[in-house]
Amino acid sequence: MSARILLVEDELDLGNVVKQYLELKGFEVTWMQRGKPAVELLVSKVHYDLVILDIQLPDMNGFEIAEQIKMINKDIFFLFLTSRNEKKDRIYGLDIGAEDYITKPFDIDELILRIKVILRRSGLFNDAETHTVPHNVLYQTSDVSFDTSLMQLVVGNQKPIVLTQREVDLLEYFFTHKNKVLKRDEILTAVWGENDYFMGRSLDVFISRLRKILSQSSTIRIENIYGVGFIFKLEDSNP
Repeated sequence: MSARILLVEDELDLGNVVKQYLELKGFEVTWMQRGKPAVELLVSKVHYDLVILDIQLPDMNGFEIAEQIKMINKDIFFLFLTSRNEKKDRIYGLDIGAEDYITKPFDIDELILRIKVILRRSGLFNDAETHTVPHNVLYQTSDVSFDTSLMQLVVGNQKPIVLTQREVDLLEYFFTHKNKVLKRDEILTAVWGENDYFMGRSLDVFISRLRKILSQSSTIRIENIYGVGFIFKLEDSNP
């Protein structure tokens, strides 16, 4: 069954190109040029696997739409399209739950690749074109299980939570450097590949999300080391 995508993009030419190319690649696409009708469609319980959102729409801000989408369906995946290349916008988008963010103008094949990566996380897409040999490591404590290949984190008896790629990378870095004081710049360089103010803000966002997910665990704590960084305290593990 093909994945269903809701595209919300007001630019006529771009919307047409993206819709037609996605359909050529086998996706089922609904294209809307305004935010309010898109939200109404989701309120009516029409199911989509992914929402692709332009941030600058005539009637609604894309961030506002994303927040409403998450209230309707907290498990839905979405990706931002934007002509704004502000890091603070990317951080805000990630903070409200976006899986990815692509800046206009973009290569349509790059967009397709990112869509496939997102859908693969939910188990909706699997092909040899985007699959390399999987990096499969299972980290466990008595009440936490983290599978890097499935990109899933399970805490206690709760249902599995599908993580973003950045969350997977960050959590794996913590597991492989457990019970050590980790400097902020070391984490940023290792996981983000760069170290600046805005990436530091992004790190705080992701750590806050991981803390929330892990809050019910009695074996893992992420603690701040004032002025230095963090320590990933892990009481027991099964490497």
